[in-house]
Amino acid sequence: MKKESNITIHDIAKALNISGSTVSRALNDNSRISDKTKKAVRSMAKKLGYQPNALASNLRTSCTNTIGVIIPRISRYFFSSAITGIEELARTKGYNVIICQSNDQEARESDCVQTLFASRVDGVISSIAINTKNYDHYKTFTNRGIPLVFFDRVCDELETSQVVVDDFKGGFLAAEHLISKGCKRIAHISGPQHLNIYINRLQGYLKALRKHSIKIEEELIIESPLTREDGMACAKKLLESPNPPDAIFAANDTSALSIILYAKENGIRIPEDLAIVGFSNEPFSEYLNPSLTTIEQSGFDVGTKATELLLDIITNKTGNYQETIVLPVKLIERESSNRI
Repeated sequence: MKKESNITIHDIAKALNISGSTVSRALNDNSRISDKTKKAVRSMAKKLGYQPNALASNLRTSCTNTIGVIIPRISRYFFSSAITGIEELARTKGYNVIICQSNDQEARESDCVQTLFASRVDGVISSIAINTKNYDHYKTFTNRGIPLVFFDRVCDELETSQVVVDDFKGGFLAAEHLISKGCKRIAHISGPQHLNIYINRLQGYLKALRKHSIKIEEELIIESPLTREDGMACAKKLLESPNPPDAIFAANDTSALSIILYAKENGIRIPEDLAIVGFSNEPFSEYLNPSLTTIEQSGFDVGTKATELLLDIITNKTGNYQETIVLPVKLIERESSNRI
């Protein structure tokens, strides 16, 4: 006996002694087929365990009702939250979601692009890998009219829509908050400066320093891949210098966590000796000791908005339609900066 997954319309036709075309029409509720025959076909299909070949059906209509998602790391709360937002909305609209992870590597991201293209997705939502500097692989989509929406880490070299948070304001809020706590030498551990989100966070930080007439010291600004290990190295470099900072704004919570761990291991009091602000509001930030002041961004909202944008492009066939949506951020004050 055939496995259920191998049952075809021809098996149903043979069991009922009718033609395969009649079975096909009955399963598609064709008006030419009587209700009696439709009922018999559906009953036999259920009995045999028949499953329709959705892919073959969709290929005939040039639509798979599937969208692809490329994220840097699913382990990061922001990205896992974004996936939740993407999937919840996509499924309510009748779309399946294929998720690929680049692990922040350009080559792997390129492989993800090819995987999704081969899967004939109707559109793609992507956040660029931290190591990606060449975006030609994304032209696999744009050159063929496959809708592409970037979120969080975006690419301005391609004519696509994008959803971001207000990173400039986030950087400004973080630095101005530290200034309000009496900090005078505020360091910044920034992300790679070929990515807009980290450029904007840095520029927001600089704007706050200029607004309050605080001297900008280049040695207090360190570019980093923002891993936990590199965060430790940055903390060591800053805090073992002859004139260490009295505050650090880190471009993500992972680096901020490393700074807290390094400071505690070396007898540096937080926030008395060193005030710290992160970015993202990862779940662990609330439960650290001391708890971490951070800039909150909603991955769920970003994912939902990116999906709304993509599905609108797919549905209305707007092609190279471009729109940039900027979502708000806010400061979450906790113990790591609470000097006053």
